[in-house]
Amino acid sequence: MHDASELVLARLPSGVPVRTTVHVYGEGALIDGDDGPELDVPADGGPVVYAQAAQHGREVNGTAVLRRLHERLTGGGATSAAASDLDGTLVTVPVADPLTFDRVSYTTPEPLDATHSNMNRCWPGDDEGTLHERAAARLWVFASAAGAIVDLHTGSPAMLTHAVYMRGDEDCRSLAEAFGTDLLLAEAAGDEADAEWSERGFAGKLRVAATREGIPTITPELAHSREVVPEAVEIGLKGTLGALRHEGLLPGEPDPWDGTVARNHLGRVNAAESGLFTPEPDLAVGDETVEGERLGVVHDPTTFEPLQTATADRDGIVYSVARESTVTAGSTLVGVAERLEE
Repeated sequence: MHDASELVLARLPSGVPVRTTVHVYGEGALIDGDDGPELDVPADGGPVVYAQAAQHGREVNGTAVLRRLHERLTGGGATSAAASDLDGTLVTVPVADPLTFDRVSYTTPEPLDATHSNMNRCWPGDDEGTLHERAAARLWVFASAAGAIVDLHTGSPAMLTHAVYMRGDEDCRSLAEAFGTDLLLAEAAGDEADAEWSERGFAGKLRVAATREGIPTITPELAHSREVVPEAVEIGLKGTLGALRHEGLLPGEPDPWDGTVARNHLGRVNAAESGLFTPEPDLAVGDETVEGERLGVVHDPTTFEPLQTATADRDGIVYSVARESTVTAGSTLVGVAERLEE
């Protein structure tokens, strides 16, 4: 069974509604509620998984993943399985944030939401709050009904595909392994996190809000923003199917995982000055690096003066490189994930 309905997330100042579509597959169904569609799952309807994409509007490969999954579940794909064969309920939202999707942007313009321009900093939302808070609160109705959440994101072309999970939460870890990326990034929380936790508002991420409610949640980061890349979509589809198998919605077991776990958001090598950044010619995502290794140089574009020689501040794995050469002071030049010994 497949059901879909328009969902009003918020309203613009002119009164124009901000709309998206919610899809339900398997045992559950959508019913009319006071504020729009609501999820109805039979008492014996099995597990529920929620998956969404495009919280950040330029991150489109997750949306393509959910389209491919839809085709597979409704008979439109080359290898399809009927949605009625799902042993449980899958809820998907292909475009979680229309405000940024329409602008191919990461955040919404300040006039629309000056308080929470980034939707992924205000979960679980507030139905009487800002536009993004209201949108998050409306989606939270569906996300909070799930037993597991896959929040699909997309990084830059020069970012190693990975899945982020809450460090120390074994249910999140096993879900991340089921998704199957070679690299898993463990993000600490609360008192165990560094200052960036509070400075960047990480407590308002969907993954964090849901995990705190006891819902295992992962954030896969596929490659290539702003363009649909078949290889990235295929990785995302395979990973999402692995997560559904892990949760028991599909038969079989996810592929065995044998990858690397590293710490997230610690080894950022930042620009000390604004200018043009030239990475070392042989530097690539996935490389092993050691503390003190030269990673590139920032130059003044007008005087040609070298302003900074960027070096790794720790041993680890290069998971992102700034290939768009114009950089501002404080921006990330190279991301280094610190390998965790297990």
